[in-house]
Amino acid sequence: MRTFRQSLVAVLVMSLGFSSAAFAQERHAVGPSVLAQTVAGHVSSQDASRAAIHDVLNRPEVRSVATRSGFDLDRLNASVDTLSGAALDQVAAATGQVQQSLVGGASTVTISTTTIIIALLILILIIVAV
Repeated sequence: MRTFRQSLVAVLVMSLGFSSAAFAQERHAVGPSVLAQTVAGHVSSQDASRAAIHDVLNRPEVRSVATRSGFDLDRLNASVDTLSGAALDQVAAATGQVQQSLVGGASTVTISTTTIIIALLILILIIVAV
């Protein structure tokens, strides 16, 4: 009887072990294609944010303010590529404000725009330093 019980337990354990492995391979919370699309969308969103930041930093008005304020724009441009997550979102939001201030071909930089530009540059420096 003892041998029968051990054999029965062994067969049941093996059948449970194989069945759970087979079912685990079939079930996915998210399909691989959906996951790949989500990652690609996130990467392209970050790339677009970085490109917008580079565009603003390369504007002549921003370069002028940065030079007068003593910022190294080459270093700032290089550090933009290291930004990600919340830091990238903060800088992109500040970049949007600068872009809105300079929209319409404004050839003059007002004090509020200058303040926004300096705040953007300082924000980049602080985030990169941390």
